Amino acid sequence: MQDLFRNFPKFAVVGGGNGGLATAGYLASMGYHVNLFNRSPDKIRDILNNKKIILEGAIQAEGCVDIATSNMQEAVEDVDIVMVVVPASAHRQIAREMSPYLKDGQIVILNPGRTGGALEFRNTLHETGNKSRITVAEAQTLLYACRKTGNQRVNIFSIKERVAIAAIPATRTQKIIKMLSQAFPQFYSARNVLETSFNNIGAIFHPAPTLLNAGRIETTGGDFEYYIEGISPTVARILEEMDCERIRVAETLGVKAISAIKWLEQSYNAVDESLYGAIQKTVAYKGIKSPATVNNRYIFEDVPVSLVPISSIGKMFGIPTPTIDSIIQLACAAQDEDYWEIGRTVETLGLSGKSAKEINRLVMEEEIDIMDDSEGVVA
Repeated sequence: MQDLFRNFPKFAVVGGGNGGLATAGYLASMGYHVNLFNRSPDKIRDILNNKKIILEGAIQAEGCVDIATSNMQEAVEDVDIVMVVVPASAHRQIAREMSPYLKDGQIVILNPGRTGGALEFRNTLHETGNKSRITVAEAQTLLYACRKTGNQRVNIFSIKERVAIAAIPATRTQKIIKMLSQAFPQFYSARNVLETSFNNIGAIFHPAPTLLNAGRIETTGGDFEYYIEGISPTVARILEEMDCERIRVAETLGVKAISAIKWLEQSYNAVDESLYGAIQKTVAYKGIKSPATVNNRYIFEDVPVSLVPISSIGKMFGIPTPTIDSIIQLACAAQDEDYWEIGRTVETLGLSGKSAKEINRLVMEEEIDIMDDSEGVVA
């Protein structure tokens, strides 16, 4: 594996959807070596043929990836950084598929991790027998707001100015930021992956408004403004209760999670005493339509990988999350799916039975593997 601090790392981008195409196209346009993986070859058929990705909107450029493939081994085996840009509900399966091919020194970054993504990915690698020295990291949110406009085209509406990132262990975060600094200067260091996970504001703003507007979504096809109209004063009060539960669970682990209302102030300069008022003052939300169906990522992604882990960690430490639990149960009933069963839990995160102190040590400190005397000690 090439030196950790070299200027031009080789990238693999896993995922040929909106964010994956934007990430791969941008890196390729900047001259980086990029391998693009997508499980279904049909979705990247044109890129398989000529390797080209066309960026429109906030970034207007073209880039040619070095490899486009549906073969995971071909995509990841000789790269420095693997950017995983898929729905977070697929992280566990991606980790299983990737595990046989990851080697010492490689870095995997989840874009984003949602709640507990890096912990789950790392634990899955261990469960599948990968003992290599691999760094798993997660971004707090996706860098781009973007949509595919064709098989090789993606429109980037906007680029976030700052995105928090953290590695397991946190002692490796600065090394990752240094490696990414030329390509992605927007990344900055969070304290650890507990901070990036519990500041996943999508857990509050996505599942509940979708479920509580189900009738309106199904009768209008989503023809209303999701945030401005869908989050009424009553819905906003429910979100505030969920937000308080999220913050209480975070505090148990020593995380000072930002409140949703404070996040709106910092992100969009929307200031008000109530969450409803702050949302109404968020100019960026005006004109954003609701999903056209209840069967969308706000439910099948955000419930199992954003809400369920908060509830599961809360239960382990005796912190009640009744409002969050109610939304999870409503989602189970609405989708005829057991999100409690398929979602992230303390077991899949590798946290079961650990104290808050032990969890913090896990995410903050380097592990030391003690080998027999003839082989010495390695970090």
